[in-house]
Amino acid sequence: MNKYEYKVQGVDYTVEIEDVEGNVAKVNVNGIPFEVEMKQPIKAAPKVKKVEPAKVAAPAPAAPVAAPAAPAVSAAAGAGAKVTAPLPGTITDVKVAVGQSVNAGDVVVVLEAMKMQNNIEAENSGTVTSVMVNKGDTVMEGTVLVTIG
Repeated sequence: MNKYEYKVQGVDYTVEIEDVEGNVAKVNVNGIPFEVEMKQPIKAAPKVKKVEPAKVAAPAPAAPVAAPAAPAVSAAAGAGAKVTAPLPGTITDVKVAVGQSVNAGDVVVVLEAMKMQNNIEAENSGTVTSVMVNKGDTVMEGTVLVTIG
């Protein structure tokens, strides 16, 4: 269950997301249950498949193509390819540190979403130039987690 705290026009709200199925989210707002219908369902399934080891193995040959560009941009901290959250969730583990070398397919962050642990893997090889999250942080889909130069 993900828990968020919001302030709207000076009023504090605690929102807990219990379950998301298709385009309906079951949430509690200050202890009151609601079913929220979204305009579009969260497309979590394709993005989760992207981080499966079998799916990452196929793009591995493309990693050398990205590697030559890395030295040109790695001079600045935080420069490089961004590894983003494929869906909203909570960071349960950060597996890398700034300056660490990673290979395509290495797990860089573990993200809990919808009561499942998702290994977020590097899509290319290089050196970690920044780590933008900490254990316990709540992130939204598309949030930059790590950059690899």
